[in-house]
Amino acid sequence: MTAPGILLEVLDGAAVGIFGILLSAAFCPIRWTGKKRWALAGCTAGLLALQGMFYFGASPTAAKYLYPLITHLPLYVVLVLLSGQKVWPLVAVLTAYLCCQVRRWAALAVALFFPQHPLVQPVAELLFTLPLLLLFIRFLAPSMRQLSRYPASVQCQFGIVPLVSYLFDYITHVYTSLLSEANPAAVEFMFFVCCAAFLCSILRASRVERQRIQMEQLQTSLNLQVTQAMREIEALRLSQQRASTYRHDLRHHLQYISACIENGRGEQAQEYIQSICSEIEASKVTTYCENEAANLIFSSFAGRAENCGVPLNIQAHIPQLISVAETDLCVLLSNALENALRACRRMKAENGPAYIEVTAREKNGHLFLQFVNPCPEGIQFENGLPVTHAEGHGIGVRSICAIVEQYGGMYSFARQQDQFVLRISL
Repeated sequence: MTAPGILLEVLDGAAVGIFGILLSAAFCPIRWTGKKRWALAGCTAGLLALQGMFYFGASPTAAKYLYPLITHLPLYVVLVLLSGQKVWPLVAVLTAYLCCQVRRWAALAVALFFPQHPLVQPVAELLFTLPLLLLFIRFLAPSMRQLSRYPASVQCQFGIVPLVSYLFDYITHVYTSLLSEANPAAVEFMFFVCCAAFLCSILRASRVERQRIQMEQLQTSLNLQVTQAMREIEALRLSQQRASTYRHDLRHHLQYISACIENGRGEQAQEYIQSICSEIEASKVTTYCENEAANLIFSSFAGRAENCGVPLNIQAHIPQLISVAETDLCVLLSNALENALRACRRMKAENGPAYIEVTAREKNGHLFLQFVNPCPEGIQFENGLPVTHAEGHGIGVRSICAIVEQYGGMYSFARQQDQFVLRISL
């Protein structure tokens, strides 16, 4: 082999080593700290040095034959120590080895156009190393780390394909020459198909897992919202009952006030009158419609809007008996009004207009809701839904969508003439 060929082989060996080590580490669920990063850097340098010792001290063939023992096994041990897991680091190393072959396949495809130049393939492998590494870390590594949360038995299933590919490659390509007489492109194509199918299955499984987690989080959020809504309703009902009690006991109150006046305790009578008025005012529930739950939610947010200086106009015609469960109605109204009130507070902070308009009616067994509030420019929509990057926000929108879809209804979020409009039909 010529000097340029030897140099390219050494550089390619170092490149594929770094590629596999970094990718294996990226596939593992490791909480990176300064010490762990230094440990990985030391591991990388040590493994490259060990490969060099066997390459130059023994022979390139010996280094190739012993690669699993001098590279993959130590790397697995290091990843076990860094991640605290036992099964997934092995899956990560095997999968990274499978991904390493992509460099070879891409370079082989380039070399097919330059059959007269034997150095084209190693040069192409070097050039493909960094882009492919960044691509796998960006798109594949998050899915791999997410799948590491599965039980060990499931993790082993994800490792079957990389393990079989690993053994087949070493048995037929490294340790023997069973496929040496075959067309190299055809042989490599088999591995390419295997790798592509496996990586696609990883991405699909990760997407399913993310959807499952999102549904669990949404269900948990809905349960919390329902619980909170029921607590608020019960608190408002209790407040209403206290107000009714005050009205019922009005005669006793007047007798007490009269006695205070007769005995010259005018200040005590005045304080008593003020306390009664305050409690009655605090427990007042405005009647917006026939539906008790809707009235309680509207009254609650009317008080909050008044405290924020936000006009709230409600036009509601909802009967007591509707097809929507009380808890679902409370969650719908609470989330919609909460989002509208939050938007109005932001508008007031920017010296913009702030108001909320609510229209609610029931007709022929169907419930129609509309919420309107000012909307600043720049609001973003994705798949017809408003998106926000603020932590903890966006759950209300998903809750509304989940409840509406549960009833087979329709919803729309839109920005119309500097207004945000939410329409719901159930």
